Amino acid sequence: MGESPGRTCPLSYRYPPGAFDGAPAVRAETLWIAGGLYGNRYALQTLLEAYDAEPGAKALVFNGDFHWFDAEPGEFELIDETVRGFHALRGNVETEIAAPAEGAGCGCAYPDWVGDATVEHSNAIIERLRQAAIASGRELQWLSALPMTLVAEVGGERIGIVHGDAGSLAGWNFSHEVLGTLQGAAAAERALVRSGVKVFASSHTCLPVLKTFPGSRAVINNGAAGMPNFRGERYGIATRISVRPARASLYGARLGGLHVDAMAVAYDATAWEKRFVALWPEDSDAYRSYFERIRSGPAFERAA
Repeated sequence: MGESPGRTCPLSYRYPPGAFDGAPAVRAETLWIAGGLYGNRYALQTLLEAYDAEPGAKALVFNGDFHWFDAEPGEFELIDETVRGFHALRGNVETEIAAPAEGAGCGCAYPDWVGDATVEHSNAIIERLRQAAIASGRELQWLSALPMTLVAEVGGERIGIVHGDAGSLAGWNFSHEVLGTLQGAAAAERALVRSGVKVFASSHTCLPVLKTFPGSRAVINNGAAGMPNFRGERYGIATRISVRPARASLYGARLGGLHVDAMAVAYDATAWEKRFVALWPEDSDAYRSYFERIRSGPAFERAA
């Protein structure tokens, strides 16, 4: 990985395995986790409707990058105010809005397989977003004060919630690309055992994955709650971990007494596309990087 802005992983993004020790901060029968909302107000509305319909003791955690495309003061304020009502972690976006690290750019720590144009566009997006955040008049210190990790307890099992991976806020070790290798899967299994959690729930890398391991353990990455995750399928994804089965899920796994599922966030895709273009017209960096994904999904197929 290079050391240029957008590819660098600041030392301040890293945390030790002991980050997952101690008493759980959240206890629930059902836990919803939404990373990568990316400032999509329609996805936020749909997510909250699904969460509100969930029975029993429950909790919702936004695990980072809830801001991104909301680069207009009123839009930023709406997302910021709503997320404050729930548990939240900071992603690289929130970190670089409120407390930018020298030379970090967007803080994405993009690996080598991501092209330079994407990195450059993301660095420009964070600059514009930071100005909108300042113009909104919101108190931004709370973003930099948000934790990088959170431990929840569901059905007596410990769940490790992160934005990136087991070692870094912007780590890519829980990505589809890395978990698909023997070395990456082995490293993830070691991290699960070492950290003492049953499930790691992450986001950051923008493509969804669910990988199970011996001992009824798993890593689930929801991809993005606020963008399409599969070719031709225009909805976001959130993670649901519960003692009860989901009524309907895209895919999932049974881990002892836990049900771990990827849940569709079926927002109004037409309204969001229109709003996105109003915020980021054709000559903008976000349009160049993301419009085709927002309209048609990424070049990533959902397994049958």
